[in-house]
Amino acid sequence: MNTPSHAILNLVSLDAALSLTPTLRWTAMLGGILPDVPIFGFYIWAKFIAKLPESQIWSEAYYWPLNQTIVAISHSIPLALLGLAIATWQRWPIVQVLCLSCILHDLGDLPLHHEDAHRHFFPLSDWRFISPVSYWDPKHYGAIAAGCEFTAVAIASLWLSGRSATKIGAIVLVGVNLLYGLGYARFYLKL
Repeated sequence: MNTPSHAILNLVSLDAALSLTPTLRWTAMLGGILPDVPIFGFYIWAKFIAKLPESQIWSEAYYWPLNQTIVAISHSIPLALLGLAIATWQRWPIVQVLCLSCILHDLGDLPLHHEDAHRHFFPLSDWRFISPVSYWDPKHYGAIAAGCEFTAVAIASLWLSGRSATKIGAIVLVGVNLLYGLGYARFYLKL
């Protein structure tokens, strides 16, 4: 899934299940984004420091062993579960929600990555679930998956705006939905 989708869907899921405080809502959104932060860092390095061409970034450099190990650590369900266990034992609600949100991120990614599948069970295993569905690749039902993701984010955004979204939050939600809609129209509908 796209990173903003994780933040929005995780917030809605965890808030509905746990009735989060405002601080924990921010934590849920952060946990939805956190596993992808190394990928953004890699992209910034590859594009602006190493000045690699876009095609080389995603077809070659993204798959370099060091990069894949860092991504495996940030998307590791066992490591997030370990963090959750420690946070529960120590009664650290912020870390608990952060780890729960990271786990939700990983569970959302698991069925939606084909060629770019993560090692979600690292360090216990290097196995990757190569899903027949990709969240972006049209050759692997990407148009359908992206349409479902866009719909889920739109519904979640409506739910959030009806609950407690501030004006800034509402603007961000509208912006994310507009970008998704425009991106879908441009990438899949070729408009």
